[in-house]
Amino acid sequence: MEHRHTRLPTEQEIADINARHLISTPINPADLLFVFGTREDVARRVDEAFRLWREGLFRWSIVSGGVTPGSKLSECEIIKAAMVARGIPAQRILEEHRSTNTGENVMFSLPIIEAALGLKNIRSVICLGNTWTARRYPMTLHGTGRRWRRC
Repeated sequence: MEHRHTRLPTEQEIADINARHLISTPINPADLLFVFGTREDVARRVDEAFRLWREGLFRWSIVSGGVTPGSKLSECEIIKAAMVARGIPAQRILEEHRSTNTGENVMFSLPIIEAALGLKNIRSVICLGNTWTARRYPMTLHGTGRRWRRC
């Protein structure tokens, strides 16, 4: 018998935990997909962005993320290139290359969104990032004083 402190959970146990504890929120169409940068799980994030694009759930996106230690490219450059390779038109993806945390993602992205689209034209946003920081994304966006509808 395996010791319970060293045993890894089974696929079924993980599925049961996820079913009980992960919140599933239906996504509605939005004006903007806000892609928060990452060094981990880039392919997974890009797959989800492409699924949302294919389903017509956003018209514009911004990818936000700076250069991280050990890389010459910004997270934005890496993620945007992968999104374009999957089929999302490059001209529909705004870029922010300086941020190193969630607050900077939002703070540095707002002027880019304003210049390209006009913040008044963005009424709803889908946030795409890590599950463990998912609550932080809309809270940070709302902390700017803007009231976008979450989708």
